[in-house]
Amino acid sequence: VQLQASGGGLVQAGGSLILSCAASGNFWRIDAMAWYRQAPGSQRELVAHIPLRGTTNYADSVKGRFTISRDNAKNTVYLQMNSLKPEDTAVYYCYAKVRLKATVLQQTDYWGQGTLVTVSS
Repeated sequence: VQLQASGGGLVQAGGSLILSCAASGNFWRIDAMAWYRQAPGSQRELVAHIPLRGTTNYADSVKGRFTISRDNAKNTVYLQMNSLKPEDTAVYYCYAKVRLKATVLQQTDYWGQGTLVTVSS
């Protein structure tokens, strides 16, 4: 399973970006998808999480500004980021919890390669 993220870049404070991450490979189902981020010198942190069914969850620091969504037909997760702040600068990683066709009862975690978001003040 491969996760290909795109959409990062340089934006001024107050601006917007949308990240996308497409999953490909031989799997049965993607149960949950999420976006994490890691700023220089910091640990990787959860930004937003979206299950196959149920409610989405957000880090307190992005609530009201970021929106996570998914297109199950395209096996793609999106992160709409509005009102960006310099402290949002980080490498953003997509994540998927996947059930493979060979091991349907087992969930496996996969990570994308990361995309850099830089917010200038």
